[in-house]
Amino acid sequence: NVVKVPEDVPLELLAAFPCGINTGAGAVLNVLRPQPGDAFAVFGTGTVGLAGLMAARIAGCEPIIAVDLHPNRLELARSLGAAHTIDATRSDPVAEIRNLTGGLGVRASLEAAGSPQALRQAVDCLQPMGTCCLVGSSRKGTEAKLDMNHLQHGCTVRGCIQGDSIPEQFIPHLIGLYRAGKLPVERLVTFYDFADINQAVADSIAGKTIKPVLRMPK
Repeated sequence: NVVKVPEDVPLELLAAFPCGINTGAGAVLNVLRPQPGDAFAVFGTGTVGLAGLMAARIAGCEPIIAVDLHPNRLELARSLGAAHTIDATRSDPVAEIRNLTGGLGVRASLEAAGSPQALRQAVDCLQPMGTCCLVGSSRKGTEAKLDMNHLQHGCTVRGCIQGDSIPEQFIPHLIGLYRAGKLPVERLVTFYDFADINQAVADSIAGKTIKPVLRMPK
């Protein structure tokens, strides 16, 4: 796809939009479609998860809960709108989410970690009739176990690709949200010279960098 974008928005920043931002925000706004006041949880606070979190804030979700393994990412999630953050290495996310929602659970959850355990937790924390959207990348053949009894409470588990968006319509919409200050993508991006591509990969794997963007030599 080729999408025409405004000339006053830096292309190096827009590089984050077509995949990560589009996928996470699209999963929330196009697939989950939460209503104001719906409880929302995101598992994995990388680019996709944080984009989903910001979209949930735009949609008026409350509370917004973020789950991750990296304290620095959880700190960023809180600054971007998460009312509560949970370090999955320290406590049981499902129990914590139930506690934070008065035992009910969340109306919508986003699995953005690509982990079978995270998917199970993202489903288990749903309230009756709740929906979990899977966007986390995993290796082909990765399987996850789910509680069939819990699904019988009317829960929905579904995947989506690229936020189920029509790029020529949705990306300009996201850019409009960015220009309005509602989607601060610049807080997720770290720029690297192309010569530092290996460092960019290493920082991303280590969780130090959320969205690495390479700048080509002029």
